[in-house]
Amino acid sequence: MKYSLTIILLFFVASVFAQQDVKSNKLVQFSGIITDTDSNSVVPYVTLTNLSKNEQKYSANYQGYFSFIVNPGDTILLTAVGFANKIFVLPTEIAEHKYTAMLQIKPEVVYLKAVTIYPWATVEEFNRDFLAMRIADDDMAIAKKNLSSKSIRAMGVTLPRNGQEISNSNYRYNFDRMANVNMRQTNPLLNPFNWGKLMQQIFNGDKIRSEDK
Repeated sequence: MKYSLTIILLFFVASVFAQQDVKSNKLVQFSGIITDTDSNSVVPYVTLTNLSKNEQKYSANYQGYFSFIVNPGDTILLTAVGFANKIFVLPTEIAEHKYTAMLQIKPEVVYLKAVTIYPWATVEEFNRDFLAMRIADDDMAIAKKNLSSKSIRAMGVTLPRNGQEISNSNYRYNFDRMANVNMRQTNPLLNPFNWGKLMQQIFNGDKIRSEDK
């Protein structure tokens, strides 16, 4: 009787371990999509490492979708550039031969120290450029340059006239036209004195050329 109970107990323990081995060797199609925790947008090309199966590596596609074979209870490590690592453990009891999950990973912000880039390769180049540097004018010197007569004349030539200047010019033109409306404009070609001056200039020119010869 004692031996029979021992044999029955051994058969019971063996059956329990056999059931556990069957459960651990069960193959499951693990599929899902990986998204960002902040924006819920898909994260492409995430690396999934099965830590429970000799660190087998898989990769999600550009739409964040993945699908590969696992066992119940496997531990999956999710890694991606710019995101914090995440561990996901599958349930130990999975009824069907497929398991779907929506995984989320958190962006990882790394603050780098500020770097100042200088255009000088050596200290000697910096000292040479510093000594030859031209110091900019202060506010008083800039104001004096802007109010100088030369600067004002240059601005008067280049700057367009404003509305008041155009109005004053039109007013003077209309006034001169009204004041000279009754004056008769003479043609300089009909003035005999002008013809006399022209002839005199011609004669003087001929005389000078003859003297040069």
